[in-house]
Amino acid sequence: MIPEQSDLWFLPLGGTGEIGMNLNLYGHDGAWLMVDCGVTFPKPGRIAADGTVHHRGEPPVQMADPAFIADRRERLAGLVITHAHEDHVGAVPYLWPLLQCPIYTSRFTAEILRRKLAEFDLLHRVPIIEVETGQSKQVGPFSVQWLALTHSIPDPNALMIRTAAGNIFHSGDWKLDEQPLVGHGYSPKTFTDLANEGVNAMVCDSTNATVSGHSVSEAALHEGLLRATRSAEGRVVVTCFGSNIARLHTLASIARETGRYMGLLGRSLINMSGAARAAGLWDSADQLINPAHLGYLPRDEVLAVATGSQGEPRTALRRLASGTHPDFELEAGDTVIFSARAIPGNEESIEALVTRLQELGVRVITAEDADLPIHASGHPAQEELELMYKWVKPAIAIPVHGEAEHMETHADIAKATGVPRAMVGRNGDLFMIRPVPGIRRQVVETGRLGWHKEGLVRVE
Repeated sequence: MIPEQSDLWFLPLGGTGEIGMNLNLYGHDGAWLMVDCGVTFPKPGRIAADGTVHHRGEPPVQMADPAFIADRRERLAGLVITHAHEDHVGAVPYLWPLLQCPIYTSRFTAEILRRKLAEFDLLHRVPIIEVETGQSKQVGPFSVQWLALTHSIPDPNALMIRTAAGNIFHSGDWKLDEQPLVGHGYSPKTFTDLANEGVNAMVCDSTNATVSGHSVSEAALHEGLLRATRSAEGRVVVTCFGSNIARLHTLASIARETGRYMGLLGRSLINMSGAARAAGLWDSADQLINPAHLGYLPRDEVLAVATGSQGEPRTALRRLASGTHPDFELEAGDTVIFSARAIPGNEESIEALVTRLQELGVRVITAEDADLPIHASGHPAQEELELMYKWVKPAIAIPVHGEAEHMETHADIAKATGVPRAMVGRNGDLFMIRPVPGIRRQVVETGRLGWHKEGLVRVE
């Protein structure tokens, strides 16, 4: 299957019909462009090719099966990473040996990627080209421009992919945040200019398409998190996604206001803060202490930020809940704040974790029961989707990054804002954007791979 000069195709291998594990292909003029290469939260009970049943306590890393493009890697012009979240970049160290193509991304994402590749002894083998926001790069027959948007991580970018056959706007993960606190903002003119140029298709994030209104700004969380911290008598442990550098800045400010010392618990948090420093995105006023010192401080002077908001095994919060963390033990009267919402499929793990904390006598505050906002999603709600479609005015809407309900609702929103056509499919579907728009169902039988110490195995 080779796209001709008049063809412009979109082929998702992961992330369409699910949240996570993004891996997208664009085909044109004999070549393919890959956008994102991520992992997913594995589900318990899946059986790998080696016959092992993966229970919740011991899941493997899982990612989209790249067999289709690995078999055609001589036609793979390059891999573009839109941002540094695990579901967009996490599979690169596992799959790059099968792809062996150059990687294009922003400075912060490149910093995160280099750290991952170093763990696999791939750092000096993988060509990484750093791109500035607004810049364009020619990648095979694709001219790719990086466009500023906001998300819950530094340096997220949307893409304008221009070809001789037509143009595609690929949103990546995004929201419209007037005060993102860290990194670049956005300008509506960026997207209205695309409409004037002409956009054949918009491939867009559906995660919060079922949520009415507008997403909460990162800047709006300060008061809620401050109130929750001030009302605590013992230690405060905040759990959030490690990649949210803006949230860490807010918490560091709250630590100063409440006379507490802030330390990070969990490898991903420490790694992300180090990458933010290396990329010039860490405020020098935000001081951290060695987490090993937290256990020696008076309880009312501790503000720890911990990984594990999704109830994942072996994360810092799980170890605190089980009394096995090396830095300190939670006690009755301490407070744990969940500054995150559940990713679909993780509800059971989170509920079990909350129950365990409450059994210890720990006060638990979640985003659902807090009086003021303590978490802000990084994805667009319905008003933001409507605005983006009015700005970009694509001929076709292609919802991705969501389950079936999210994508169907997204398609309805696009059509209601005047988009002539919406195409909803799933992983493995070929979306034919030019010359004649349509979908040829399941041209690729998609699957996923798991990672064990012995290497990649197929997961059923």
